[in-house]
Amino acid sequence: MTQNIAILGASGYTGAELVRLIATHTSMRIAALTGDRKAGMAMAEVFPFLRHLELPDLTKIEDVDFSNIDLAFCALPHATSQAVIAQLPRDLKVVDLSADFRLRDLDAYEKWYGKPHSAPDLQTEAVYGLTEFYRPEIKAARLVAGTGCNAATGQYALRPLIEKGVIDLDRIIIDLKAGVSGAGRSLKENLLHAELSEGTHAYSAGGKHRHLGEFDQEFSKIAGRPVQVQFTPHLLPMNRGILVTVYVDGDPSTIHATLATAYESEPFLKVLPFGALPSTRDIRGSNYVHIGVTGDRMAGRAVVVAVLDNLCKGSSGQAIQNANLMLGIEETAGLLFAPVFP
Repeated sequence: MTQNIAILGASGYTGAELVRLIATHTSMRIAALTGDRKAGMAMAEVFPFLRHLELPDLTKIEDVDFSNIDLAFCALPHATSQAVIAQLPRDLKVVDLSADFRLRDLDAYEKWYGKPHSAPDLQTEAVYGLTEFYRPEIKAARLVAGTGCNAATGQYALRPLIEKGVIDLDRIIIDLKAGVSGAGRSLKENLLHAELSEGTHAYSAGGKHRHLGEFDQEFSKIAGRPVQVQFTPHLLPMNRGILVTVYVDGDPSTIHATLATAYESEPFLKVLPFGALPSTRDIRGSNYVHIGVTGDRMAGRAVVVAVLDNLCKGSSGQAIQNANLMLGIEETAGLLFAPVFP
């Protein structure tokens, strides 16, 4: 049975990535695409790399007939999804790719995003969308909140280690490098080629990055007590990819074995042999996560490195993985393609 899909916000990077992935999905059909500022345009005009596909033209959200839609992906800017999803039919399944529903606590949302949540009833309904750790909840959900791409990468490196108690929870350092597409498609002066290329820089350092709200929420829930990590992200002059280097106190061999055991049956999570470290080039354009562990020269300390593609496994691929579960489709459907290389 083919499921009819709407993509709200199809003119952005994650929207285009959803189109690219769903185009080869045998159980999904794109029935509606929206992009308010580009309403009336063909997707081929907005994204020439999609011109080989037969797609509906972009339209405004209010012009979509949702009576024939089985699931909607909401790929809208942060703080926009709340109002839009509140107006959608209450029986419509929705996967939201923004930050609007990731934090369960309304006070935490206001702290990290600087304003009260405008749809608190939906906030309490939403299921956190880190697929491998919330499968039963996602299968039964109407609204799934996709994770932050940075937050997902760090969690894949750390969740099993926190759960099994093999690291010191008070000495976790996360150093993250991210490609520029994670900042979205809107024009920003600091993202111009001349401003970004041939250099790199840290941003939101000192505990200011909003994805810390997700780390606090998820790590503290697993541990059963407050856990705060030190986190510094850096922007790299590359289009796609996230590489996170995590420094922890614990036995390196035990840490590697814990991750390997936790992920041995996961189709998209690959733990490398001990001492091998992953590269973003090996997961580019795919739904895979590669994780490596090595020891430090100081006894009792370890380095964990995880990589994923921020637009795919960090966002749109994760969203499709969740939608598959929500619609009763095989979880890996449409996502088992190899990474792009070189």
